[in-house]
Amino acid sequence: MIESMISRSKRIWRYIMRIFLTGATGFIGSRILPELLAAGHEVLGLARSEDGARALAEAGVRVHRGSLEDLASMRSGAEEADAIIHTAFDHDFSRFVENCEKDRKVISAFGEVLKGSSRPLLITSGTGIGIPDEGGIGLESVVNFNHPNPRIASEQAGQVLLEQGINVSVMRLPQVHDTSRQGLITSWIAIARTQGKVAFVGEGANRWPAAHVGDVARLYALAITRSEPGARYHAVAEEGVPARAIAQVLADGLDLPLVSLSRHEMQDYFGWLAMLASEDMPASSARTREITGWVPTGPDLLTDLKAMNYAANPL
Repeated sequence: MIESMISRSKRIWRYIMRIFLTGATGFIGSRILPELLAAGHEVLGLARSEDGARALAEAGVRVHRGSLEDLASMRSGAEEADAIIHTAFDHDFSRFVENCEKDRKVISAFGEVLKGSSRPLLITSGTGIGIPDEGGIGLESVVNFNHPNPRIASEQAGQVLLEQGINVSVMRLPQVHDTSRQGLITSWIAIARTQGKVAFVGEGANRWPAAHVGDVARLYALAITRSEPGARYHAVAEEGVPARAIAQVLADGLDLPLVSLSRHEMQDYFGWLAMLASEDMPASSARTREITGWVPTGPDLLTDLKAMNYAANPL
């Protein structure tokens, strides 16, 4: 036990940590993994399946078997780590609210392990939580628990831990993209295929922020090293891309008609996504860039959407 404590202290002093990475095989987590390894960190990667465990082992990562539903596995992973980056999330968006509540429980479970220590926990949320009640651009300094994005559950859980003295920080995500996935836009594409048209609401002037997945991964690696309690980071490269511009590219790529819907019509078209489809959610990353030195360099959202092979991406 004493040797383990000394080993942990030496790693933290050198800013080299054993990091428990949830979502290590996922869209974002799999890109964070090489960033951490390149920085010299040891990674304990969460794997739900044999295939996931095999992929992590081949990457030179210690494997931790578990799942978000198994809170004991979450706690045992946290117990082995100097720091935690939590990106795992159940992306069945038809059950978005329930899955956000699941995330609340996972974050609370981490808190049970971290209580009384200074070990950092970096959780994940959405940039919409930074938009004030009166609207405008989302800021890192704002925490709006009235925002309709159900990911407020994650920040509420994090805030509880922060008030208990636990070293929690938050990574807020926009539409994270490459040429195969684009956050909520991936679901928008699936809806368009089913409905036989690409629709936006009203004039389509509402905006969604975006960032390339490679840029987002680099920011996670920077943020966990800073280990600043209460910090909120916006992984935003583009402050806001208009919905109509996104819809036009999707219509071209899918070879489907482009239509405008009224607010009364959007529920039937968008289903669960209607809660966010007409929201204007621009977000700034000025503060994040200032304190971390992060400079996004990846392609913008529309470039990736135009480069996407829609025939090869049926979902």
